[in-house]
Amino acid sequence: MVWKFLLGISAVLVVGLGLTACPPPTPVGVIYVPNAPPPIRSEVVVASPGPGYIWVPGYWNWGGTDYVWVDGAWHHPPHDGATWRAPRWRHASQGWYMEHGGWR
Repeated sequence: MVWKFLLGISAVLVVGLGLTACPPPTPVGVIYVPNAPPPIRSEVVVASPGPGYIWVPGYWNWGGTDYVWVDGAWHHPPHDGATWRAPRWRHASQGWYMEHGGWR
């Protein structure tokens, strides 16, 4: 009886350890790009159009066949306390993919 219990516990531990070694699931709708994005461009930040505006820096987007630069611009946050999270390019075994940014 004890050996069955120990065998059951061992099986649970083996399965649990195996699951922790699995890579995270691939997000749905993600486009993978084979090459890394170019370095971020330096931008000239022009004067704010008015109080309450926040500068949202430019970033590289994927245009279907190549990277396309999206210029930075001044934006008014959608609500008080909103912060901007810039888009980020991440590398995975399938290639490069973008984590989209937005207001939080």
